[in-house]
Amino acid sequence: MNKIGLEIVGLSYSQTQSGAYALVLAEQEGQRRLPIIIGGFEAQAIAIELEDMTPSRPLTHDLIKSFADAFQVKIDEVLIYNLIEGIFYAKLICIRDGKKIEIDTRTSDAVAIAVRFKCPIYTYEFILEDAGIVLDEEEEKSKTKIKSSKKSPQTKEKKGIDSLKLSELKEKLQHAIDTENYEEASSLRDEINKRSRKEN
Repeated sequence: MNKIGLEIVGLSYSQTQSGAYALVLAEQEGQRRLPIIIGGFEAQAIAIELEDMTPSRPLTHDLIKSFADAFQVKIDEVLIYNLIEGIFYAKLICIRDGKKIEIDTRTSDAVAIAVRFKCPIYTYEFILEDAGIVLDEEEEKSKTKIKSSKKSPQTKEKKGIDSLKLSELKEKLQHAIDTENYEEASSLRDEINKRSRKEN
């Protein structure tokens, strides 16, 4: 199965879940985005490293890097290998003494470790096919780098989402993508996929 390279393009404050963030990964040679909801601690750990900030004491992910360096363990890559009921599964691909070791981990922790080791992040086509959000060419040109932003309040799509028609869901999805509200887009995409599976 061919792996697809991903890069971090966004980190936004969640408007619906207190203390949560939307981590947005983009395929390196394409227009799809993969939004993943993560906790505040993991979001902070990712942002601190990306912004080249140095905390006064090592964070957990810094400790993992120091530990791995001390015992000559190299993190070769991060692989987001599965998606089950909206939950992403990831693993660290490590190398020690020429041996490959795979370690299961939460996706948010895997990305926080990947930015410290400057190792690539990969996923599979079926995950992008199922959970990816496609951007049009104009949005692709205005691709943004890491940011922590509190956007203007959006209409609450959670209320009455079940009563919306499929065409209305798709319209709301496009609006969420246009306004870079990846968390809302993720929820709408899941609802559209759920209905599509029921029809098949």
